Amino acid sequence: MMTAIGQQTAWIKGAGAHCANEKPSARQVWRLVVLGPPGVGKGTQAELLCERLGVCHLSTGDVFRACRSLPPQERAPAINAALELMQRGELVSDQVVMNIIRERASCLHCGGGFLLDGFPRTFAQAIALDALLQQEGLTLTAALNYVMNLDEIVTRLAGRRTCAACGASFHESRRPPRVLGVCDSCGGKLCQRDDDRPEAVRVRMQAYQASASPVVAFYEKRGLLRSIRAEGLPEEVFRKTMSALNGTILS
Repeated sequence: MMTAIGQQTAWIKGAGAHCANEKPSARQVWRLVVLGPPGVGKGTQAELLCERLGVCHLSTGDVFRACRSLPPQERAPAINAALELMQRGELVSDQVVMNIIRERASCLHCGGGFLLDGFPRTFAQAIALDALLQQEGLTLTAALNYVMNLDEIVTRLAGRRTCAACGASFHESRRPPRVLGVCDSCGGKLCQRDDDRPEAVRVRMQAYQASASPVVAFYEKRGLLRSIRAEGLPEEVFRKTMSALNGTILS
């Protein structure tokens, strides 16, 4: 299954574009949503799940990052609307976000399945996604909810350092650079983002809980929620994830 951003043409560009990975898969098809606050390692788990299960990683963050570099005429209408709102410093509404997903509905039919990352973020988005999947004749396998104690999240994010030049990410204790304060990749200066400071992280977590709690409850009510403790090494968390998915461990 090809999941590199450059090969996800339909996901990046939206309506009318096609990927090279649309053939049906011979193995079990997983259709997953990944939930969890910043700092719990969702990105790492998404990479592992896509690699091991063969699912296509559908990240809304990838769409926004990639589309910023595309000329406006190559972007689908909904992403243009979202980028215009962001440039004005306004919030992107649930309706606009849902329009972005609808423009990419063909990706939900990927033969190897999908993992939605960064969506849904609100109760309204979860309701709209449920309706879209029903309309497309698709069934969600599970919603993976990664959970961690607040103090651990604060520690993880407060120790994160980002290169001001190339954007590479390091951590003071978990992934330190070879030279303190210097990026291994390009030699740029490593900085702490303002929103990674402990006091800012706690405010972000409050905002996350307010929007995410109804989403978690939505999937729990439907019997789709799989909550996974996110402490430990990535492989340990992945094993817990696969155990939560009906105990199926793929080699």
